[in-house]
Amino acid sequence: MKERVLGFDCEGASLVGILAEPAAGSTTDVGVVIIVGGPQYRAGSHRQFTLLARHLAANGYPTLRFDYRGMGDSGGEARDFLGVDADIAAAIQALQAARPEVRRIVLWGLCDAASAALLYLDVTRDARVVGLALANPWVRSAESLAKAHVKHYYWRRLREKSFWLKLLRGGVGLRALGGLARNLQLARPGAQAADARSFQERMAAGLRSFEGWTLLVLSGDDYTAREFAEYSRASPAWQGLLHKQTLELHEMPGADHTFSNSSDLQALNARCLHWLQSRC
Repeated sequence: MKERVLGFDCEGASLVGILAEPAAGSTTDVGVVIIVGGPQYRAGSHRQFTLLARHLAANGYPTLRFDYRGMGDSGGEARDFLGVDADIAAAIQALQAARPEVRRIVLWGLCDAASAALLYLDVTRDARVVGLALANPWVRSAESLAKAHVKHYYWRRLREKSFWLKLLRGGVGLRALGGLARNLQLARPGAQAADARSFQERMAAGLRSFEGWTLLVLSGDDYTAREFAEYSRASPAWQGLLHKQTLELHEMPGADHTFSNSSDLQALNARCLHWLQSRC
């Protein structure tokens, strides 16, 4: 494989990406666009996106990782995942301009970049997108975070002998109980305003309308993944979506949010490649 820099425009701002390309002779019409969650740039934590792009390109798939406006080496005003629809569209166009044989696109995203991919499809219904690879999607609100803490942190702490010893001594246990009370209050249904849930509902709408293949990867050692699992089970907008016939759910119990362990990252990259080869 080889790499080259792509410069392209997005609503008057100059964006920068790195295109990893297969060796000569590759015939696939599928290209991958890696959306980078913020705030970070196109290399990703511990070079995660660099290694993923090179792995996919070495196996035949042109892969573009890029900085959206206001991040890394790209110009424009800083923004978050709620405002990058135009950036994703520009990246797809740049990939197709650089590799004219690419007709079909797979969007790959971690955390709020996975959320951005679903929001993009909800807005655009882009027919070029035939696949979604989503890792630990971001659905955080004060309510969802509180529910995750109550279920996965406080319940474990209440079963620990050390917690009760600290409580009897009047130490950190009292503060922990106060935190539990606050989280229980936040976790009540309807505790947050409706607009705090709107982007999660739009994500669900994007996935529900999507007719292509979806790979959903959830890490076991990650609160973001746990929040997503809790939210998708409880939210009416998400009912049934994780059981779509076109969705493959892959759980990695020992992995953290960014798959920082090299063996976890290698396993993730291999899973993504296998999914591409078998589904797209």
